[in-house]
Amino acid sequence: MYSAPDEPAPAAPPKDDLSSVPLKRTPTQSRSREKVSKALAAADRIAVREGVDALTLTRVAEEAGLSVGALHQYLPDRDAIAAALVARYHERIENLMDDVIDRIEVEELADPVAEVIGHIAGIYTDERSVQIVRSIARLPGGPGRAHKARMAVKVCELMQACGLTGCDMTVARTVFAAADAVMHEAFSAVGEDGATTPDTALLAELEDMIRAYLDQR
Repeated sequence: MYSAPDEPAPAAPPKDDLSSVPLKRTPTQSRSREKVSKALAAADRIAVREGVDALTLTRVAEEAGLSVGALHQYLPDRDAIAAALVARYHERIENLMDDVIDRIEVEELADPVAEVIGHIAGIYTDERSVQIVRSIARLPGGPGRAHKARMAVKVCELMQACGLTGCDMTVARTVFAAADAVMHEAFSAVGEDGATTPDTALLAELEDMIRAYLDQR
């Protein structure tokens, strides 16, 4: 049965770490990296308040207290800004999977499936993450496909760490695709106050479905 994780989800990547962020040009000086970090923080705030459609270069520059010219060489348009936010969201999810795999290698988890679903749900509960998740569908397929491929590898590593030796990449891709689709559906409802409330019954059913599938392997 799904329940919220006891521990908070891993923090987002450090704001000054731009290694995984797709930028038109990579900033090499600390001052330039600081500007890009400020712009991404500003974009995050705008996405939460006004939605992804408001992520114009002009709006982000104004929110960050920077000039348009200072940002154009790194984040030239809405798609580039949204893609950068999505990349950080993807990195957060992938770091979560690495943390769970590392924990399994040193301690036995009673329910790895619940562990992963619970912590990912904790990330989705954050309003900033929800806004970014909803923006993914509007972006070109490249970032999403790459993330799914990396996640399938991590799911395979997780299953092997749990002793599920019969699982291969096809099984891992199936598990991730199912979990990803149900997770999006579980967090699709928005209340009158604009808050996202997870469908806990759907998340619990997702856990049971994955367990039943893996038990047959």
